[in-house]
Amino acid sequence: MRTLELENFLPYRLSVLAQVVSESLHDLYAGPFDLTVTQWRVMAALGRFAPLTASDVGQRIVMDKVAVSRAVAGLMKRGLVERATDHRDRRRASLELSAKGRAMHARIVPLALEYEQRLYEALSTEERHKFDGLSDRLFIHAQALRQSR
Repeated sequence: MRTLELENFLPYRLSVLAQVVSESLHDLYAGPFDLTVTQWRVMAALGRFAPLTASDVGQRIVMDKVAVSRAVAGLMKRGLVERATDHRDRRRASLELSAKGRAMHARIVPLALEYEQRLYEALSTEERHKFDGLSDRLFIHAQALRQSR
């Protein structure tokens, strides 16, 4: 029987890497902007793709409905996100960043991009392109494996 060496197990390593990167990035915006990881991800998705329904946001940021709903409620309470009823289908509500939310988003994006740049400094340009390609392939393959179950 093969032994599972957790420290070398790809799903574990990816999870730990994602957690460390996420926490490090969170340190940049948690204090100054008082946002959770999920709230920032919701804002980032809306900043790029709005208008979106809460369900669409969840799919974009790969998070469950409950976490997204909580994050949206908190953002709406702070006036960072606005909800509008879809005129074609009154049962659907779209979310967008408010003016206040867009202003905050505009302040956080440069911090996030600078962090990404600093993180990529560990790789050469060639390694970065290779990493991006391999990450994309693993992502697509993981989605296919999940859908085949």
